[in-house]
Amino acid sequence: MSDVVQAGLWGLVAGAALLVGAGLGYGLRVPQKVIATVMAFGAGVLLSAVSFELVDEAYREGGLGPAAIGTLGGAGAYTLGNVWLARRGARHRKRSGSKPGRAQPTEGEQGGSGLALALGALLDGIPESAVIGVSLLDGGAVSLVTVAAVFISNVPEGLSSSAGMKQAGRGRGYVFGVWTAIAAASTVSAVLGYTVIGAFSPAVIAAVTAVAAGAILAMVADTMIPEAFEEAHLAIGLVTVSGFLVSFALSHA
Repeated sequence: MSDVVQAGLWGLVAGAALLVGAGLGYGLRVPQKVIATVMAFGAGVLLSAVSFELVDEAYREGGLGPAAIGTLGGAGAYTLGNVWLARRGARHRKRSGSKPGRAQPTEGEQGGSGLALALGALLDGIPESAVIGVSLLDGGAVSLVTVAAVFISNVPEGLSSSAGMKQAGRGRGYVFGVWTAIAAASTVSAVLGYTVIGAFSPAVIAAVTAVAAGAILAMVADTMIPEAFEEAHLAIGLVTVSGFLVSFALSHA
């Protein structure tokens, strides 16, 4: 199997977790504390993966300069995109809709919010998938830790966001259409991460890896941890650390 096909398949596997979460969030009445707890665990997994798989790799390949500049650049780009989308109705896209004032708006409350929510899901998912493809550049084998981290974190993301979409009155076709499109985009993003970025020098690859790391860190802080804290604030620290340690153990297995 060619590396390009591998990149696409692993990107699809990671993206498919969003559909798993969407099915749970839309089809079942999952208790809010369970959603928050799983979200906190997924946040911890991603924090560890970013630290030990992405930023550390960027530092080893390109040095402190490209790693730091890329990480800050990724966080800055994500934040700008997130601010733009927040003003169009996607501020609470990962919220399950349990708290008044912190729920996704209906289309009637804010026109165009459905498109903004879909674009927000795309903004959250692209950096995660791109680094899966980039990981293949290091010895021709995908980083299973990165794939596992993205998969584990995508389940609660899809679960909470889909519950919020349902709460806002969006239909089954919209919800699963969005997550199917994001899963497909994850596949393409992983392929592009391997084919396009692989043509550049190690320093550029390191910087791009760091950009993705910065975007993921900003996403965790801005969208995942707030939803987790909202419902499980007394336990969020322990649960997040548990997710961090699971990912750390996978990185050093």
